[in-house]
Amino acid sequence: MRRRVAENLTAYGFLSAALVCFAVFSWYPIARGAVLGFQQVDFVNDPAWVGWENFERLFADPLFATAWRNTLLFTALALVFGFVVPFLLAVVLNELRHFKAYFRLVVYLPVMLPPVVAALIWKWMYDPGPGLLNTALRGLGLEGLSWLDSSDTSMLSLVLVATWANLGTATLVYLAALQGIPGDLYEAAELDGAGVLRRLWHVTVPQTRFVLLVLLLLQVVATMQVFTEPYVMTSGGPEDSTVTVLLLLYRYAFYYNDFGTASALSLLLLLVLGAFTALYLRVTRKADA
Repeated sequence: MRRRVAENLTAYGFLSAALVCFAVFSWYPIARGAVLGFQQVDFVNDPAWVGWENFERLFADPLFATAWRNTLLFTALALVFGFVVPFLLAVVLNELRHFKAYFRLVVYLPVMLPPVVAALIWKWMYDPGPGLLNTALRGLGLEGLSWLDSSDTSMLSLVLVATWANLGTATLVYLAALQGIPGDLYEAAELDGAGVLRRLWHVTVPQTRFVLLVLLLLQVVATMQVFTEPYVMTSGGPEDSTVTVLLLLYRYAFYYNDFGTASALSLLLLLVLGAFTALYLRVTRKADA
């Protein structure tokens, strides 16, 4: 018993620095933010307890439903592009015989750019006048598009930027998973007459299923918190078509100086993402059973 206690004390001694850091910089802000959601706070006057008034103010705001709808739309589009494209790109890179390191570097380069820099680059490319994309379209004899100035194309334009900026990390993770697949499986499938698509569906996807499920969860959690692209490129416009939950939260905190309502919105986002994560893990656990 004495030896066990000593071993536990030693282990917790090594863990103490990490536990203190998590407590101060992670757990305490989460708990403090949850409390702020029920207070009227402007960090000038003393906080006043208001109960559910912050949530009632949120539900009465017309932008509340718009922000959630836009965020869910962004997440759905990001899954179509940001989840599928990196996997297919990893499959292509895995089949290359030459210049593998060069192409991996090219794919990963966008990740090395600061998100704001990447957003500003794409904002110039989307410019309806001298922008690179419309210049290329006019060079082909086509009419330029109002990429960020039209509610029909603004959200898709932001999704393309986010996909390009984060493509490299997911691609390299998929590539590492693909290189762990035994070559005997592909040889056996090829001997059975399986083509490229059948080998991809019956060998590649099942062998990388765990990585696919983990990255799917991370993708949803990350895209539900999109902020940089709409803040830098559209400021929520046109016609509030790109106002997301985090952008609305930012407006409450730093435009309206209403940190209580901003904290209430962040608490709602935390609950939604927590509920989705719990449901997702339960469903995938049942599927593995």
